[in-house]
Amino acid sequence: MSDYFLAILEGAVLTVGVSLCALAVSIALGLLGAVSRLSAVVPLRAVATLYTTIIRGIPDLVLMLLVFYGGTILANQALEALGSDATVDINPFMAGVLTIGFIYGAYMTEVFRGAILSIPKGQAEAARAYGMTRLQTFFLITVPQMVRYALPGFTNCWLVLIKATALVSLIGLQDMTYIAKQASAAAREPFIFFMFTGALYLAYTWVSLVLLKRLNARYSLGVKQGRL
Repeated sequence: MSDYFLAILEGAVLTVGVSLCALAVSIALGLLGAVSRLSAVVPLRAVATLYTTIIRGIPDLVLMLLVFYGGTILANQALEALGSDATVDINPFMAGVLTIGFIYGAYMTEVFRGAILSIPKGQAEAARAYGMTRLQTFFLITVPQMVRYALPGFTNCWLVLIKATALVSLIGLQDMTYIAKQASAAAREPFIFFMFTGALYLAYTWVSLVLLKRLNARYSLGVKQGRL
């Protein structure tokens, strides 16, 4: 049975890779979506609002299956319509990363939007008065200050994103959940292998919490903390 545990540990490395790559995608989409939601340009604001509304209303599992299976079918049908004999096979890793990143980008959008709104408008106005461009103002003034406001919501999104990576096992990606399922079927010991997998997820989230707590403390230096 030790071989199964080692295989699950190898799958855990893949799970970490999927979650970190999906996090990068979600942060990029979240920043873009937050800026669009706050933009004075009506079409941008409408598209960002539609994105967050639709994505947050559809189950993660449905989107995962839609992208992986539906995307493959649509791509092959399009190639066939163009008279091509080529076929497309969507990579499970990329499908998992992009789908999870796309989903949690919608949640990050709202987290970052709220954080930006928490920053006094005078900060940006002062930066522009000093001759800074909007891009410089955003990355040099807004982003460093919004981190403190965004961290609580960001932490929640990240922890849920970690657990959502288990969905990639349904599209054939051999993460630790997929391997645990295979090991359970082969050894007929589902409780042991799934408990081990759950413990790995718990360890991953615990380490994440410790690191994010330190990051929060770093960005809260000099800020008076309220008491309940």
